[in-house]
Amino acid sequence: MPFFVGITGASGIRLGIRLVEILASIAEVHVCVSTNARLTATHEAVELSFPPGVTLWPPEALHAPVSSGSYRLKGSVIIPCSMGTIGRIAAGISSNLIERTADVALKEVWPLILVPRETPLNTIHLENMATLSRAGAIILPPVLTYYHKPSSIKDMEDFILGKALDQLGVEHALFRRWRGEAQG
Repeated sequence: MPFFVGITGASGIRLGIRLVEILASIAEVHVCVSTNARLTATHEAVELSFPPGVTLWPPEALHAPVSSGSYRLKGSVIIPCSMGTIGRIAAGISSNLIERTADVALKEVWPLILVPRETPLNTIHLENMATLSRAGAIILPPVLTYYHKPSSIKDMEDFILGKALDQLGVEHALFRRWRGEAQG
């Protein structure tokens, strides 16, 4: 089954691109990049290029197959996910393909992973994320961790991407899993 990846105008565009690359190596992937994501990519000096075979949809393509629950998806990930996008999804607004695909994932009860990129969070952000969590979305902030002993930014990104893949049920070797403390 295919996956959908939405990339919105929050910082961290690289995470979305790398997730598409990983998923495209194992499955069909549909991608939508918001207008604001394209602007953010220029500020972050990130090239929006995707592997061959990835289907790229414009935000206004509400006719795309991924906008319908009858087109089965294994899961949808919005990475990075702006707070504006989170707010509109929480309010049930589907004004573009990314929002519509999120709405479909919630109604069809298949994985919807939102990777919010904002700090600090205000009460409205938290309430919108709580609303989406109660509706079945997985809120997966890109929180840095150190127990896996990262030696680069890529290692930290791999941990976050690995957590998203875990939620999608996709096997990976992006980080070393915790095995407890060695006795001795």
